[in-house]
Amino acid sequence: MARENGRNAGRGGDGRPTMTDVARIAGVSQSSVSLVLNEMSGSRISPETQQKVREAAHKIGYKLPATRAPVAAPAVEKDTIAFIVDEISTSPHPVVSLDGIRDYAFEQGLLVSAHATRSNPDLEEAVLRSVLRDPAIAGVVYATIFTRKVRVPPALKSIPTVLLNCYCEPRQHVAIVPGEVAGGFAATAHLTALGHKRIGFINGEPWMDAAIDRLKGYKQALATADIAFDESLVRDGDWLPLRGYEAGLELLSLDNPPTAIFCGNDLMAIGMMEAAQEKGRRVPEDLSVMGYDDQELARYTHPPLSTLVLPNYEMGQKAAEILIDMAIHGKPARAMTIKVDGPLVVRGTTAEPRRR
Repeated sequence: MARENGRNAGRGGDGRPTMTDVARIAGVSQSSVSLVLNEMSGSRISPETQQKVREAAHKIGYKLPATRAPVAAPAVEKDTIAFIVDEISTSPHPVVSLDGIRDYAFEQGLLVSAHATRSNPDLEEAVLRSVLRDPAIAGVVYATIFTRKVRVPPALKSIPTVLLNCYCEPRQHVAIVPGEVAGGFAATAHLTALGHKRIGFINGEPWMDAAIDRLKGYKQALATADIAFDESLVRDGDWLPLRGYEAGLELLSLDNPPTAIFCGNDLMAIGMMEAAQEKGRRVPEDLSVMGYDDQELARYTHPPLSTLVLPNYEMGQKAAEILIDMAIHGKPARAMTIKVDGPLVVRGTTAEPRRR
């Protein structure tokens, strides 16, 4: 099993800066960076924000693929990657992964065609028929909206394929997934490093891989800090603000409530902050709140939410890189799972515990 750090995974072998780097420096989302640098009209992004994005891009030497020196197109007929995903319209995550695939592919002279199957077997079968008979398709990135084990369609044995945000057992393909255990560890370790001893955890749906692994990381970080795991401080959630609010009220009503709460995603963290306000707890003076995912809304909470990046963009780039090496450059790829770690983003909702 290999591991990539999301802070570096988005860079090519030559260390060139990426759109993720620009977004991090400017303090905006990757979508905002794309809109500004592509000079899209009607985006309603303030002139001040546009200037910040341009200055950040100039500072690190980032240029959009279309403005870079042209790359010679591969001397082959195949010039398109097929991105096949079960769902794309209900979450920002697969869209950001698609951005990563598109950007890397375009730098290599390839384009991307996207297909959403809505988990419909008949639709997926029709998409696969179309993709496999298209002579321009070099290979397939087969993706899922949330991390899970999949049964890879047998038809994909005939074409170079990389799995994105999913995996199969036994291993048959390279699979790119987020490092969720490491993410849960990093988020919790940030709180223990600040001096918190009672740390609550509002997890996602307990049957999901992401929730299982983030809980493992939470437990490992507590053990590393010599803090005993306390099951009474853990609540199952559903990734939505209302459950974050409800679980937050439960945790803050304990006789010995936590001084910090790690939430399995940013949406539940927003609900948690509402519960804190209702209970008269100031964030971060009385209670630290940690999110996960780094969705765009995390920048606009009051105070801005400390969180951990879910590295969808870097995962997409890595999937495209491996697929192009296989399909265009003829490099063999051993079936393996590559875990991409996301960086911690410390904002205004975490601080040292107040002395009682």
